[in-house]
Amino acid sequence: MWRRILALTIKEFLALLKDKRSRMVVVVPPLVQLLVFGYAATYDLKNVPYAVYNEDTGKASRDLLAGFRGSPNFSEVALLSSEGQIEPVIDKKEALLVIHIDSRFSRDLLLGRSARVQIIVDGRNSNTAMLAQNYASTIINNFNTAWNARHGRAGPPAYVTTRAWFNPNLESRWFIVPGIVGLLTLVVTMMVTALSVAREREQGTFDQLLVTPLRPLEMIIGKSLPGFLIGMSEATVIILAAVLWFKVPFLGNVATLYTGVFLFLLSAIGIGLMISSIAITQQQGLLGAFLFLVPAIILSGFTTPIANMPPLIQELTLLNPMRYFMVILRGVFLEGMSFHLLIGQFWPLAAIAVTTLTAAGWLFRHRLY
Repeated sequence: MWRRILALTIKEFLALLKDKRSRMVVVVPPLVQLLVFGYAATYDLKNVPYAVYNEDTGKASRDLLAGFRGSPNFSEVALLSSEGQIEPVIDKKEALLVIHIDSRFSRDLLLGRSARVQIIVDGRNSNTAMLAQNYASTIINNFNTAWNARHGRAGPPAYVTTRAWFNPNLESRWFIVPGIVGLLTLVVTMMVTALSVAREREQGTFDQLLVTPLRPLEMIIGKSLPGFLIGMSEATVIILAAVLWFKVPFLGNVATLYTGVFLFLLSAIGIGLMISSIAITQQQGLLGAFLFLVPAIILSGFTTPIANMPPLIQELTLLNPMRYFMVILRGVFLEGMSFHLLIGQFWPLAAIAVTTLTAAGWLFRHRLY
């Protein structure tokens, strides 16, 4: 039995690797996507362009603006001389925000009064606007604290001290890169398995399989092994890149992580083989894989928290293997979660794997005969 399965596995690898386009799909896109996601997909803002309209000539306003000029998050692009210049700067996207300091700013502070600073933000991209506004608020709060300390005044009645666990510097890359392991592993595994049976039908070699001693179960295993080995290799390369290249901390256990990788790959292979068993041509297989991949990624929590989705959509995510794998990846990488804490994620993956592989076997036998 295992000799026949090994022979089919080798045949699958040869069919996959002899085609230049198939080799490119397996090797090049994951590396390109890893670099693109690793460097381009970030929630952090750097060098936010801002303009200044300062009506005050006192030292206090200069001290406040020094906080913006010394911050790596902001980059000054214009000094405005009139209020009428504010609207064009925002409309033309020359600046993301404008700092408007009132003419009585320094005098009011010296007299112990509240002084006005207006932050005008381009709200066309609400997420970016909110981040820029939070950065600006932090600088202004730091100025307030320093001013009160220098002038011997009591600070506000309560201070908020924030401490971020698991990601002290709030680096969005630490959150995104572990998720890329699941995303790219799913894409590559689905592409390999979703085309395997369809390729046989399209090339006219499916009938040749029928006259071999291979039984349907052996064919399923032989078709699964190449996708599993390629997926495991891809996952390992991306994990190493995350730790060694992107410097994402790895606080958990390797065995715990690879338990999740193993179960996730079985789930992805089962879904891919279901699609491949139904598809007649490779084009249909690609379309089926695409129709699954896009919702699976969106509903996985990769970028949007599942808790923010409507209740019905949250229920649908329970059928998505990537949902559970995202929790495993980020839990092992950033939180150092142990095996027993992740059992609640392992068993749904195992259930999905058993269900999809069983369904793929039934579909394969049904289409075979």
